[in-house]
Amino acid sequence: MANTELCFLNVTELAPLLRARKLSPVEIVHALLERIDTLNGDLIAYLHISAEHALAAAQAAEIEIGSGGYRGPLHGIPVAYKDIYDVQGMPTTAASKVMAGYVAAEDSTVAARLRRAGAICLGKLNTIEFASGSMEVFGTARNPWNTAMFPGGSSSGSGNALAADMVPLATGSDTGGSIRNPASFCGIVGLKPTYGRISRAGIIPLSWSLDHAGPMARTVADTALMLQAIAGPDRRDPSATVQPVPDYHAALKGDLQGIRLGVPRSYYFEHADPDVVAAVHSAIETMQQLGATVREIDLPHSCYGSSASWSIAYTESFAFHRANFFARSRDYTPAFLHKITGAACLTAEERVTAQRLRQVITAEFLAALADVDAIVTSTTAYPAYPIGGTSPQADMHSLTRPVSLTGLPALAVPCGFTSTGLPASMQLIGRAWEESTVLRIGHAYEQAAGWHTHRPPLEARPVPQPPASPAPPSGSVDAQWVLDFARLTGLSFVTEADAAPVAAALSPVKAQLAEARERLAPSCEPPVRSALV
Repeated sequence: MANTELCFLNVTELAPLLRARKLSPVEIVHALLERIDTLNGDLIAYLHISAEHALAAAQAAEIEIGSGGYRGPLHGIPVAYKDIYDVQGMPTTAASKVMAGYVAAEDSTVAARLRRAGAICLGKLNTIEFASGSMEVFGTARNPWNTAMFPGGSSSGSGNALAADMVPLATGSDTGGSIRNPASFCGIVGLKPTYGRISRAGIIPLSWSLDHAGPMARTVADTALMLQAIAGPDRRDPSATVQPVPDYHAALKGDLQGIRLGVPRSYYFEHADPDVVAAVHSAIETMQQLGATVREIDLPHSCYGSSASWSIAYTESFAFHRANFFARSRDYTPAFLHKITGAACLTAEERVTAQRLRQVITAEFLAALADVDAIVTSTTAYPAYPIGGTSPQADMHSLTRPVSLTGLPALAVPCGFTSTGLPASMQLIGRAWEESTVLRIGHAYEQAAGWHTHRPPLEARPVPQPPASPAPPSGSVDAQWVLDFARLTGLSFVTEADAAPVAAALSPVKAQLAEARERLAPSCEPPVRSALV
């Protein structure tokens, strides 16, 4: 088999060949390293390539499999890690100057579990700085479907490395959509599991209460196999659940008879690319043909989920980075510094409003899921947009952030292409701890539709001009307001040059929170216990 063809094989195709010793892990690693060498200069997917260690691990796996020590379907399978995951002996940069010189002394829990499963680490993947800045330090990853386009973020390198067949499995992290967005833009599969399903230990946090570690792959079956290996409780992470871990791969059987799907009446299909909406509706029709029934549902406060998620995530991030902001703020990219500083300029009442929204949005999802098995939406309202451009969806119109607030599992699955050849994706949202259900639905659809068999052209194409982003809500925050607030609260690192971009990030958030506050019932409390209890 030619090296290029080896790179195209998925885990479910590679594993039987490895177990039967018809294929060596060394052959797979050699093939992928050759492809990485050819493509990475243009796609900028990998920040660190561990060729020597990967080959040594592949040789060890070959010997172990040959001597009867086969560990399971990930034994001898290459994996790569978003560069906020610690892997022993390798640098973790988080795509930031702040992390220069750091080398991990031990594995993150996810890396340790994949190592025990026999997976082979190929290297570390590009990311937006600390999962929420920019990629200006090492270069912006490019979308394999059109290299002039953005691959989504923040798990950018994970998305484009998978789409370009430079690795069969990758890790991601999702705080407000950072697994699902690159999965959507790059035409691959990404799972944000239930909060607590996978340990966060050894992963640089963006937001302690919203971060979800998760698997990314080219197929739903491969995603299920990876989830099996990394899920479960962990003494290193108090939020990691003691819930039992089912056999996810075994659940990928049968049609969709008896499955009830809910489709939101509002928000999730509004102000969207017509090709994306058509692709998702076509996917819903396909799932109906497979036996699913569909009903409309209401999620009326989802339209405020973006500001709530933004406020909670970046307030927590400011707490994590606060000391460095005062000591070395110019070592951060401006995108990260300005966004996180904006969260530091929220009032106490606005932060409570965000928590109250978290509670009411979670309650709406749980009520809907009492009557359906999964909720179907577009993953992103638009396909990938040009590098250096702005998203036509805008930060306050996210389709992934409301789900992140709830902690519920959400699976992004490719569901077609736009007229310009860019991937479209649907989001399947399930009940807490029921990843098996969304994986079953996603797998049945994937096998019927066949989009996972398409391969990207790996070249630049004419750049379609997306529509302008929706106008942000008007607000009273301007540069002078930011400077005054910074002076009053002691944010001494904020300069005059910072004030205008901080105001631009913060103003639409404050405006949306103000609108939401007027709609919240007086009896709506912030969370006083786990949102899933």
